[in-house]
Amino acid sequence: MIIGVGIDVAEIDRFEAALERTPELAHRLFIEDELILPSGERRGIASLAARFAAKEALAKALGAPSGLRWTDAEVYVEDSGQPRLRVQGTVEARAVQLGVRSWHVSLSHDAGVASAVVIAEG
Repeated sequence: MIIGVGIDVAEIDRFEAALERTPELAHRLFIEDELILPSGERRGIASLAARFAAKEALAKALGAPSGLRWTDAEVYVEDSGQPRLRVQGTVEARAVQLGVRSWHVSLSHDAGVASAVVIAEG
């Protein structure tokens, strides 16, 4: 059963400008593992924008309640290349309240726009 669906887009240049204006913003939005590639290099801005869109889409899938912490949701990629969500804290509490048992996430970025779709399944 689908409990919620969320979709969001982020303009990559605008997102990059926000990170440049407010350097601490990256650490308010992402955990360290999201900022760094497995190779140890910093993740590219388009990839970060897609992850931000996924967190926005996740909030929408949960009904956009107030009080969710950005860092309580992690977007990671399996060895197969499939993006996944890992939740804890405020996000996990809301998901449990709604009966969410699994997540589906899709990320994309092209032509200056990053997008994400999140489906919460019970």
